Amino acid sequence: MLVHPWDAALDDTEWREWLARNDFGQLIASGRGRDVPVVVPTHFRYDGATTVRLHLARPNPVWAAIEESPVVLLTVIGDWAYVPSTWGAAPGSPPELGIATSYYATVQLTCGAEVVDEADATVAILREQLGHHQPEGGYAPLDPALDHYARRLPQIRGLVLTVESVRAKFKYGGNKEPGHRLAIADRLAERDAPGDAAARRNLLRRRSGFDA
Repeated sequence: MLVHPWDAALDDTEWREWLARNDFGQLIASGRGRDVPVVVPTHFRYDGATTVRLHLARPNPVWAAIEESPVVLLTVIGDWAYVPSTWGAAPGSPPELGIATSYYATVQLTCGAEVVDEADATVAILREQLGHHQPEGGYAPLDPALDHYARRLPQIRGLVLTVESVRAKFKYGGNKEPGHRLAIADRLAERDAPGDAAARRNLLRRRSGFDA
């Protein structure tokens, strides 16, 4: 992934806070000697520091790839918006000379993967995920002795990822002049297409990091 200096995370806090709000991504396991990696869309729970926890169905092909190589990539993309070429033209220049682009945020975590099969440890992962994704409750008590779970736990496996390195990118026109970025923010507000509001928030939030 190409990360220009103006697209890089301002600090670790920026990408950590963004990742805490964006908890659905793609787990990518390359394995060994495969033509293509195994890619699994999944929810996950990031602890805000160095650990990600999730669970997947036992028949998932990702387990074989992880057995071949326990190094995986978790990539998350969000807050995207298309920026038309006419918006990208520098102020005072013909609109048709502008260049279209995409605004988005992404965090890519390279991790070591540990498979969890023990029932109590798997339940602990479920408890953490449900507490995060479904804080209102409404599910049966997480007890592996209950028939509801005893019949289903063998159908899943837990996964604990230990973060080894991070690549983060916040592509929101940081290379443009302050006035131009504000003009694009106004355009995003006016268009109000899906994703525009989130992209605009990121653009405005990061504006002070690049203004002289």
